[in-house]
Amino acid sequence: MAQIHVTRPAPFGALTVARTIAAFERGLESYRGWRQAARTAQDLHALSDRQLDDIGLFRGEIETVASRLSGR
Repeated sequence: MAQIHVTRPAPFGALTVARTIAAFERGLESYRGWRQAARTAQDLHALSDRQLDDIGLFRGEIETVASRLSGR
């Protein structure tokens, strides 16, 4: 793919718009990770103690495991 070289400055406000969009995207990605962790924790809390033992977890570890699995 060829690179395009621009020799003139960006239009007024273009950098601000790009930074605002990037910040919004980071916030959205953070929210998605938080929601994924919450769903995972909810699913793990629904398991019985016996089922948690079968997969090697204790109830007190659920929040930590859910956060790690979601990439948070």
